[in-house]
Amino acid sequence: MQHPFPIRVLFLCNSNAARSLMAEALLRQLDSARFAAYSAGSKPTADGQADPRTLQALQRTGLPTEGLRSKSWDEFGHADAPHMDLIVTLCDEAFGEICPVWPGHPATAHWSCPDPRAGDARDAERFVHTAEALHRHIALLVSLSDARIDRLVLEAEARQIGQAS
Repeated sequence: MQHPFPIRVLFLCNSNAARSLMAEALLRQLDSARFAAYSAGSKPTADGQADPRTLQALQRTGLPTEGLRSKSWDEFGHADAPHMDLIVTLCDEAFGEICPVWPGHPATAHWSCPDPRAGDARDAERFVHTAEALHRHIALLVSLSDARIDRLVLEAEARQIGQAS
């Protein structure tokens, strides 16, 4: 059975100031007809602001940044919040980051993605490289045929994308 569109995808990382915001913007740009993109973090920034280097990297790649903000995943846990079909965690377990866990029964996948904010604060190129890596993953996701998008197939395909990098 084919899934009704749009497929709601929530990208999660710790602070929702870089990786997950990039993924949200990329998915909106690449396929807003079949997918609805959201992002959140377990520990969003206190002021709700994205890292300025995130916005600069997105702008350099021609992506719109208006409306992007760091927000808590609690916003998506309310009864009136949109039901998510796919949750993708982007934290990098290889470097000891703790990935948020999402309750419920959506399809889930993990795409290990190092935090570009780690390291030298002046190195804005890490943000561009992160955006490029996420673009490759999301391009694979949106290339799935309509027939491949049901809960179990979506989960398997999304997990495979995360391991392909």
